[in-house]
Parts: sequence; C-alpha cells; structure tokens
Amino acid sequence: MKTILLTGGSGFIGKNIRESFLKDRYKILAPSSKELNLSDKERVDNFFENHKIDIVIHSAGKPGHRNACDHTNLFYTNTQMFFNLESKCEEFEKMIIMGSGAIYDMRHYRPKVKEEQFEEYIPTDEHGFCKYICGKHIEKSEKIIDFRIFGIFGKYEDYAIRFISNAICKTLFDLPITIKQNRKFDYIFVDDLMPVLEYFVENKVSYKSYNITPDKSISLLDIANIVKNISGKDLPIKIAQEGMGLEYSGNNARLKNEIKDIKLESIENSITKLYNWYETHKHELCRDVLLTDK
Repeated sequence: MKTILLTGGSGFIGKNIRESFLKDRYKILAPSSKELNLSDKERVDNFFENHKIDIVIHSAGKPGHRNACDHTNLFYTNTQMFFNLESKCEEFEKMIIMGSGAIYDMRHYRPKVKEEQFEEYIPTDEHGFCKYICGKHIEKSEKIIDFRIFGIFGKYEDYAIRFISNAICKTLFDLPITIKQNRKFDYIFVDDLMPVLEYFVENKVSYKSYNITPDKSISLLDIANIVKNISGKDLPIKIAQEGMGLEYSGNNARLKNEIKDIKLESIENSITKLYNWYETHKHELCRDVLLTDK
C-alpha cells in the first residue's frame, strides 16, 4: 500500500479525497497546516525525515478568491509551498498538483485552450502568475504532474461563492438563483476526479500537464435551469449583467488520449447527487450568507 501525503486535506478537494475510495487503496497522511506548515522549509524537511512518502498530492494553497479573509503574500506563500515540496523530489515517486486554468493568461484567453499554449503569454494577475511560475518548473521536472482544473464542484465547497452549490442552496431556501453574468465553464464533478487521480498515481504518463475538463462546456444559465428543474420550484433566475462573459474552458484531448476509457458523470446526474446531499445537510447551512452575492 502506497503512502500518500495529501496537502490541503481540510479543504474542499482534500476532504473529498479523504472520503473517497482512495482511502481504502492507499495510506493517506493529511496533516493540518498547524501540523505541517508547508511554507516553512524546516518543517517540511522534518516531516519527510519522519515519514516515508511515495506520492504527494498537493491541493493546499493560500486562497485568493473573493471570500478569502487575507489576500496578502499570495504569490510568496503559494510558491514557497510548492518549492518546499519540490525540494524533496528525491524522496517520493511523483507529485500531483491540483492546479488551475488560471495558468493561461486571461487577457489572451481562447476557449478550449491546449496545455502547450500556456507559455505564449505570462499572466499578470498574482494567482495566474504563481501558477505560471510553478508550471514552467513542472515542465522541466521528471516527477511532477500539473492537473489544470477549470471548474470543479461537489460537497464541502464554499456554497457562499461557488456557483453550482450556491444555486442549489438558494433553491433550498426558496431564494432566486443569481448570476453576475452568463458564461460558459468546463465543470467536472469532484467524484470524477478520484479515478483520474488513481490512474495518475498508478501509471507512468506521457506529459507534465493535463487539462482536467469534460468534453462540453456549459453556461451558468443552463446550470441554473438544471438546478431549478431538480428543485421542482418555480423560482426566478436573475442575471445582473447582459451578454456572455469570457468562456473558461480547456481542451481535454491529452487527458482522453492518456485514459482511453475515461467516463465522467453527466452534469445533470452530478448536480442531482449534489442537490440530494445538500438537502440532507440543509440544517448545517447558513441562509444569511446566501443573501449577499460576493
């Protein structure tokens, strides 16, 4: 049984990994940030001295989203985390990074962007620039794989700001579904990430980076209508800004060539599963955070 160091184990993706079938396939170590401060090189060194690690799944990071309480030192903290782990590459088989489509410069963005196009332009935003710097290093590494995720949804995500969960929770409280501006996204269900992770843990792969995306993009308005239909409620869908915003999507040909039999849950089935989960956890939700759109 391989031992996996999972960083960010208390976050959205990390929690789902810990509860998935992967917990029965591998020994997963998921230290908290207090137990392992990834931005502290000495702490990282000590952890590897005391634990034999086969695989690193790096999903930790200082958040820069609109609901984050602290946006300072975003670039420094996240690059420090990455390079502190990378410095131990001789002590593990491989490291899988939970990366982002933000690596592609949004000023020159094109729909269904391909992995090799990330080097054409350098992002100017702090989050994208961090991903770009790490991505440049990953291209030269023999042990690191970058998962470029454009949109991912599931239980434990921040329903105050994440669109699919936000829409579901609003319908549960009979509130209108709100959209800042309609856009197309590449969304995958977090459960579909788990067999992909297992494949990359177990197999030698051809490339250093993969867009983890579905075949088809979907608009926020289409998602809102799916949620509305599942709820069975005649609730309004309000769009603040007219027109279509920039599409956020990645070409998945490289992933499909790597995993020939990859199967992703349909967006309708995925949203239904998540809706049912939130329905059973409604007592844990805070209606007040749904009243203001961030």
